Amino acid sequence: MFRRRPLMRAAVVGGTAYYAGKKVSQSRQQTADQNAQIADLQQQQYDQQQQQQYQQQQAAAAPAAPSRDQQMEELTKLKQLLDQGVLTQAEFDVQKTKILQSM
Repeated sequence: MFRRRPLMRAAVVGGTAYYAGKKVSQSRQQTADQNAQIADLQQQQYDQQQQQQYQQQQAAAAPAAPSRDQQMEELTKLKQLLDQGVLTQAEFDVQKTKILQSM
């Protein structure tokens, strides 16, 4: 009878230790999973920021379309060059078509 109590006590202590260890292990795994999710979200945000910066750089690098006033001025200059004989009628027509298509 005296032997049963120490065995029971050892079984209870061992079972409690096993359960506590299992809970600690689960908690660590849950923390690791949460950290992995956070890292994934941070990487996604970083990727999105990089993409936005790239798009902004591309937009800034793209040449601005000339305004209608600038296009009209260029047509006027081309006409003057045609009248002065610097351009042929064919050259004038090609340049005029380019300008008008960009409007």
